[in-house]
Amino acid sequence: MTTTQLQHQHQQPIGSPFSAATTAEEVLAGLDLSGRTAVVTGGYSGLGLETTRALAAAGAEVIVPARRPDTARAALAGTGSRIVPMDLADPASVRAAAGLVRETTDRLDLLFAVAGVMATPERRVGPGWEGQFAANHLGHFLLACELYPLLAAAPDGARVVVNSSAGHFLTDIRRHDPHFRTGYDKWLAYGQSKTANALFAVHLDALGRADGVRAFALHPGKIITGLQREMTRQEQVERGWVDERGAVIGADFKSPSQGAATGLWAATSPLLDGLGGLYLEDCEVACPAGPGTPMDDGGVRPYAVDPDGAARLWELSLAATGATPVPR
Repeated sequence: MTTTQLQHQHQQPIGSPFSAATTAEEVLAGLDLSGRTAVVTGGYSGLGLETTRALAAAGAEVIVPARRPDTARAALAGTGSRIVPMDLADPASVRAAAGLVRETTDRLDLLFAVAGVMATPERRVGPGWEGQFAANHLGHFLLACELYPLLAAAPDGARVVVNSSAGHFLTDIRRHDPHFRTGYDKWLAYGQSKTANALFAVHLDALGRADGVRAFALHPGKIITGLQREMTRQEQVERGWVDERGAVIGADFKSPSQGAATGLWAATSPLLDGLGGLYLEDCEVACPAGPGTPMDDGGVRPYAVDPDGAARLWELSLAATGATPVPR
């Protein structure tokens, strides 16, 4: 059996007691996370804010890297969270933030890669990187590599949780032109970055499992948050997400708390002990999606959990960022 076939064999539901309707509070009910340290990117708005609040309420120490530290401090007042300045699209900023985290903690139990952008106008960052690929994938890749020694030092193992999306259905990694130098499409760029998120979790898990570091990617569901901030109201109306007043009318849309639930389940569920490299949705392991499966039907495209594709993306990302390689 090939590694790809083995991966698909593991992409099967495992009997989670939770569902699409489960909230963050329900996932963590009765759990004591005292003594655990978590980093949550984007932890001061949308799904990240719900994640931070739930973790802090359960007793975890939460560190939130923030592009807008003042906004983060206001949003997180009363949670006891620590704010670290960081811009995911700026490699120097990511390295500096990781350095601050290393200076103030000796281990890291949980890393949540929640921050992201969607369907943005064309932007070039760093050495000409496409902006969505840079912010959604390369920044998180670099951060995880820089924090890996802390993850490997967690005495009971660590989990890395990466927010992908059903948007990965839009495209595999465009290896011939990952930075859209031959013409930009904001939705394909978003889709590629979400496929990258899923593949990143696959290979990080393969490298980290010997050190007790396991990684999962997930689709949080359809939620209206700040993620849509660069889309016009009319675009959202035309897609059937909101009405003319901005009220959510889309079918099967979740609340932010429900959207944060799958990531918190990925981070804490004992059902996932000994597992990793999986793509999750609705607080459960997602099934493989066939070639003709519509995005709204759920599941994961085989290319987004392909170990060989994940290894190729890892090497591309190492070359792009100059990150310290995770020990093999």
